[in-house]
Parts: sequence; structure tokens; C-alpha cells
Amino acid sequence: MSMDRNKRIVRVSIVGILANVLLAAFKAAVGLMAGAIAIVMDAVNNLSDALSSVITIVGTKLSERPADHKHPFGHGRVEYFSAIVISLIVIFAGVTSLVESVKKIITPTTPSYTTLTLIIIMVAIVVKLVLGYYVKREGKALKSDALIASGADALFDALVTLATLISAGIMLIWNVNLDGIFGTLISIVIIKAGAEMLASPVGELLGSRISPEFVSELKKTAMSFEEVHGVYDIIVNNYGPNVMIGSLHVSVPDNMTAREIHLLTRTMSEKFFKEYGIIMTVGIYADFIGDTPLARLQKEVFQATNEHPGVMQVHAFYFYEDRNLITIDIVPEETVKDDSAFAGTMKNYLLDRFPEHNFFVVVDHNYS
Repeated sequence: MSMDRNKRIVRVSIVGILANVLLAAFKAAVGLMAGAIAIVMDAVNNLSDALSSVITIVGTKLSERPADHKHPFGHGRVEYFSAIVISLIVIFAGVTSLVESVKKIITPTTPSYTTLTLIIIMVAIVVKLVLGYYVKREGKALKSDALIASGADALFDALVTLATLISAGIMLIWNVNLDGIFGTLISIVIIKAGAEMLASPVGELLGSRISPEFVSELKKTAMSFEEVHGVYDIIVNNYGPNVMIGSLHVSVPDNMTAREIHLLTRTMSEKFFKEYGIIMTVGIYADFIGDTPLARLQKEVFQATNEHPGVMQVHAFYFYEDRNLITIDIVPEETVKDDSAFAGTMKNYLLDRFPEHNFFVVVDHNYS
């Protein structure tokens, strides 16, 4: 599956390179025949636009390298670096365009448009729009930030060229030069979009929170097992688009045997890998069931804890009989900033409610 995805990414990138090279050849040929150096220079610019596709191919090929001793989860994250480089290219192009556009506002120049120039502009718009739409669509389908950024780069080129065409039309009809103003507005849009594109791969490298929808799906899958009473501590890390490593805890009846738990965790891990491609580690919490003193105590402690302000979730109840000690994990709301102070507050609160027991509070965090 991974190889098929990578082959499609490379194929789409090659289409991008060919489209830019053909467009550059067309512009260069027309420019040389007409003796228009500006058109020839624009052709060179189109060759540089192929750079984003080259970067995508290189990044994809590097990401295919197998896992080794230093990188046990493979090299899939190289794709994120490719997307970062392309996003920076987009931002650089936007800044360069902004500088030139502001210069045109400060020192206006009267552009000269010929029929030949307008034809080339219209051809460039059509090619870049089709190319950008195709590459970006494939990028979303393949979940490739690099392709999405490369497609957006082509669409922005089309936007800039379209602005040039509109500016030319206004100049020819009303003799009003809006070239600098149009260029400035579009440059700002490009810079903003480039920054937004940059956020996605940077977020993946830093460790982005998975979506609430995906969390709900994972919880639903875990709860589909009859023995599972609750799902907690879901963590999923991406090591590239095709490698996800995760962990979660589930509460199960305290009377399950080690063999039954072994079968449950193995079956759950297999299901998560088959359905989501996640290498999932499943941890276990004992859920005290039935009408027993421990089950009643667990219920009372959970109920009292949930009533306290700032508590989002409580789990992992365990009772050490030899020390008369109860340990619980508490997930606080995001407004809680001082874990130590919160743990102390909760411990004192529970000691007041259950003075016959000792407590140890673990402040957990909501990673999903």
C-alpha cells in the first residue's frame, strides 16, 4: 500500500515537472521569435516552478528507505520536511512578489501589453489552474502535504497571472494602472496561505493532537469488545503517513485471568492494525465489579472525584490493602496549569471525604 502511494506521488510530481517544462518551452520559443526578453525570463521562472515537484520526488524516495538501527520507525517523516521546504518556497515567492508590487505602487511604470503577451498569459493561467487542481486533489487523496503544497504553489501562480491579466484589461480599457495594488493584495494572500501550509507538516513533526472524530472512532472500536468497560489515555504518533504508533488503556473486569487478558489485548492490537494501520499497545486497568466492598469504594471515589471542579476524567483506581492506599489517575481540565498544586488539592479533598484511607493522586493529561 505504501509503495503504491509513493508511486502515485512520484507520478503526479513528474506530471508537474513536464507541465512546467512544456510551458517554459512554449514561452521561450514565443519569446525568442518575438524578441521579447521578458517572456524568455518568465520561461526560466517556470523551470524554477518545477523545483517543488523535484523536492516532492526526492522526499518521497528518501521516505521509502527502510527502518534501521538509528531510525526504527523508518524514514516516513522525511515527507514532512519536503512539505516544509515547498511551503517556504511559496512564502519566499509571496514576499518577493510583495516587494516588487510595493515598488510598482511607489514608482509606477506603465506596462505595455501586446496580443502575444495576452495570449501567453491566458495559456499560463489555464495550464497552472489545471495543474494546480490536479496536484492538490491527488495530494489530499494521498494525504501528502508535499503534493498539497506543490499544487497550491501552481494555483497561486495562476492567481498571480490572472491578476496580471485583469490588470492588463483595466489598463487597456480605462488606462488605469492597478498592477502594483493587485500584486500587493495577492502577495499577502500567498504569504498567508504559505504560512498555513507550513503549519501542517510542522505540526506533524512536533506531534499534533489527533482529531476528536478519530478519537471517537478508536474508542468505539475498543468498546466493541465485550470485556472492555472504559477506554483511556489514547496516544497516537505519526512516523510518516504510513506508520502510526499508539497506546491506550482499557478497564476490564478484575476477575479476568492473565490468559484471558493476553487474548484480549492481542486481539485488540490486531484489530487496530488491520482497521487503522496503528501499531497499538493496549494497557489494562482492573475494574472492580459486582456488589463487593472494593467495587462500592471504587464507585464512591470516582463519584466524589468527578464532583470536584476542574476534573475532566478519573480512572485507574487501585487499592493497596497492606497500606490502605488508594491510587487514581485524574485528567484535569485545560484551565489547570499547576499539576502539583492540583494533585495536592485533590488528595486533601479525598482525604476529607474518605478519612479512613490514604490517597495517591496521579495527574494525567488528555493527549487526544
